[in-house]
Amino acid sequence: MASRKRSSHSSKKPVMPARRGPTPRGVASTKPPHAIGPVRRTTLGSTVTLDPIKYATSLVRDIPDFPQPGILFRDITPLLADPRGFHITLDAIAERFVGEHVDAIVAIESRGFIFGGALAARLNASFVPVRKPGKLPARTDRVEYALEYGKGQLEMHRDALPAGAQVVVVDDLLATGGTAAAAGELVQRQGATILAYAFVIELDALGGRERLSPSPVVSLIRYG
Repeated sequence: MASRKRSSHSSKKPVMPARRGPTPRGVASTKPPHAIGPVRRTTLGSTVTLDPIKYATSLVRDIPDFPQPGILFRDITPLLADPRGFHITLDAIAERFVGEHVDAIVAIESRGFIFGGALAARLNASFVPVRKPGKLPARTDRVEYALEYGKGQLEMHRDALPAGAQVVVVDDLLATGGTAAAAGELVQRQGATILAYAFVIELDALGGRERLSPSPVVSLIRYG
């Protein structure tokens, strides 16, 4: 930092602000990252005040018949493209863990990485990726889980988590819960504890929350 030169005419010593040390690793700040207040949107000359979560929800786009006929896809790319909406999403999830001891954010490939890295920074926690087979370079644990048509596999580095670590598993969407449960199994194999699962969107009708029980589930936007 550039220093400010004190005038030779002044006889007073400058008062330096108290120096703050970093928040201890694994302990989230006791203050929210940002204040989340009402959002004002102007359309055709009229201004509407929205609840911040409603504002974030309004940025999720419905795409019918994708990736196959009969499926309504919830597209988060407009939410990611809106700086205010993206901040609201991250801060609203992070606030749920303010004051908690979070050692690591375990995020699931690939959209989980978008939110997981930013949440890890906000919560002063480490970031641990869970990836598809063959993507991680060191020794890994692997878990296989059922998909609607076939099976999937996920891997995590074997030395990613110390025993007893408090972990939040993060992904963009909770549907049936199979992928999140598989990531949770990788966490538990290393002797870590699942503090909670966190998602941007939850599809209630598919029962993923029950599959992840008894671990707490945090979701920002819920659809029936």
